[in-house]
Formats: sequence, C-alpha cells, structure tokens
Amino acid sequence: MPRLPFITIEGSEVCGKSTQVQRLAARLQQGAVPHLVTREPGGTAIGETIRELLQFAPQGFAMTPETELLLFEASRSQLVRETIKPALKRGLCVVADRFFDSTTVYQGAARKLDRQIVEQLNAFAVGDCVPDITFVLDVDVETARSRMRKPRRPDRMEQQPTEFYERVREAYRELAARESGRIVLLDGAQAPDKIDTEIWKIISARFPVLGPQANPQF
Repeated sequence: MPRLPFITIEGSEVCGKSTQVQRLAARLQQGAVPHLVTREPGGTAIGETIRELLQFAPQGFAMTPETELLLFEASRSQLVRETIKPALKRGLCVVADRFFDSTTVYQGAARKLDRQIVEQLNAFAVGDCVPDITFVLDVDVETARSRMRKPRRPDRMEQQPTEFYERVREAYRELAARESGRIVLLDGAQAPDKIDTEIWKIISARFPVLGPQANPQF
C-alpha cells in the first residue's frame, strides 16, 4: 500500500495557514486517518528552542540573515530526522505548517541571500524528504498588515518592513508557477471555510490512498 502523503501549507505572515493546518487535521481525525501535525521552526525539543530564539528572544533582533538561515536549517534537519521521516515510515500522514519553501522565500528572496546556497542548504537539511503537495495561501500585503494589527504578540518576522513582505509574496507566487506540479496557489483572502473546502477537494482527488473513510463531510 502506498504511504500516506506529506502535506505542507505555506504563505506569508498571518495568511491563515495555521488555521488551515488545524482544519485539515480535524478532517483527518474525523476520517480516522493516522496523522501527525508539525510546524517550523519547531516540532522537536531542539526546534522549539530555536523557534524562541528566531521569533521572540531579544538577542534575536541583532541576528544576521546568514545566522537566521542556518538556524532555520538546523531546526528543519532535526525535524525531518526525528519526527517527519519516522512518522511517514510508521504510516502516518504528515501535515506541516511551513517547510523548506519558507526558507527559499524568506531567506533566499526576501533577505536576498544567494539562491544557490539556500537551495543547497535546503537539500542538505531535508535529504529525500520532500512534500507530496504544498498549498500556498496568497494574500496581499495590505490584507496581511490589517491582520497583524489585531491584538496579538507579534514575532520578529512580523515586524519587517512592507518591502520585505512584498518580496515574500512575489517569491511565493514565482515558486508556485515554477513548481506547479507540487505547489497549489490559493487565494488566502477567501473565507476560511472556502479555503478548507478547496484544500480537501484537491487532496482527496490527488491521494486516493486516504480512502473513502477520509472523506468526512464538513
């Protein structure tokens, strides 16, 4: 029997990806599909420590782009080998809130680091662990900024200038066009219910291995 899929959900800050990760997990849960949800950076004890440094630690605000890149790759390398690959081997469907596409976009395009070096480090960190399908939730910068103004604790990435987010959005759109076989670009400004329905329709059609038991009606 084919293994269950490795699914990633991507997008700029506050695009709604974490909501869609939770909704997809709920569908899998209702359909009795064995699954694991993880996130980047994080997902392991080492990764969660790196996450705090990357997002909220005061000393992180002096971080260079090169250091940022290497910390993301370190977190990812641990996540792949400690969590994702063993879960797939055990027969679980893995749903990840971000993966290497985030580094391609944020550190490669938005931070303007050398694209070839970023790609090489991504490949080193993940090995042969590549998502079967990736959903990118596309929202314009104005929409993202309005969502950031809601009461919440902003992390370091959410405090970048507008030009940074414009580069992020454009890079995601270019990546989706370049890797259309794996990446599905969705309008992140739609209602969460509509996005959820679109994601499930695509997943259930592309991965019949999930079976009819994984087709809950929401």
